[in-house]
Amino acid sequence: MKRFERLEQIRRMDPHEDASEIYRISSAYEFPWDYTRALELALYRTYAVPRIGRLLAETAELTEHPQKRYDDTVLLLDAIVEHGFDSVQGTTAVRRINQMHRRYDIADDDMRYVLSTFVVMPRRWIDAYGWRRLSRHEIVASVGHYRALGQHMGIKDILESYEEFETFLDAYEEAHFGWDEGGRRVSDATLALMASWYPRPLAPLLRTSTLALLDDPLLDAFRYPAPSAVTRSLARGAVRARGRLVRLLPPRREPHHARQNREVKGYPNGYRLDELGTWPVPGIRGCPVRHGGRSAAE
Repeated sequence: MKRFERLEQIRRMDPHEDASEIYRISSAYEFPWDYTRALELALYRTYAVPRIGRLLAETAELTEHPQKRYDDTVLLLDAIVEHGFDSVQGTTAVRRINQMHRRYDIADDDMRYVLSTFVVMPRRWIDAYGWRRLSRHEIVASVGHYRALGQHMGIKDILESYEEFETFLDAYEEAHFGWDEGGRRVSDATLALMASWYPRPLAPLLRTSTLALLDDPLLDAFRYPAPSAVTRSLARGAVRARGRLVRLLPPRREPHHARQNREVKGYPNGYRLDELGTWPVPGIRGCPVRHGGRSAAE
């Protein structure tokens, strides 16, 4: 297989009709490491919105059980990518996501913002650090995949194009990023979790390197001191160098799904999708969106 053979395959597909399949090829074959990092950053950005960061701190899941919360999020989203929305696994994952979210009175704009981070941050990360830039087919397909996710989650007034998602994300962050003590606690817990995946002596270096990859509005919202220009140059240069190295490697022959990531550590003996995550208030059941003429709870 040639290095750009899968890109050629993607370009022969319909980015609207085959959106989730293109997204699966791109995330599992072309950029598995990059999509993982980008989606971590996407979720991390949401903590800088005070009402989101505060809610996450109040639930205590990310501060008291950060590894489990990380694993559950990865595994639920990954099941949809790997198996599709209409599969048993995909339907189960959507149901669990909806059961968790419906416990809380989450503003529609906040839901649209979180969805926009899933669309925009991978494109920005891969264009900056990947072994190649995302093709227009992949960008359009990503929008289609996450629009479908948003529809399954019952999100209203979902944006339609990448450009609309990007404009919304930038305006939302400019208007809403800000300091909150709870958001900072969630951020600190997340940085500590990421450092825990590696040998302990590397923890300070990993924290500094992670902060060096963040933009100023995000650092300001959490009141982290800005890393030096040298630190930023070294950290970002190292990630770019990784991308250039990957470009020289043979193309991946087998898919690598997020469930296979070494960072997922909480289920050494396996897991059931319908048991992942947190649980809704007793008496509240089901999914707010109907699937194939019936609710996901049926």
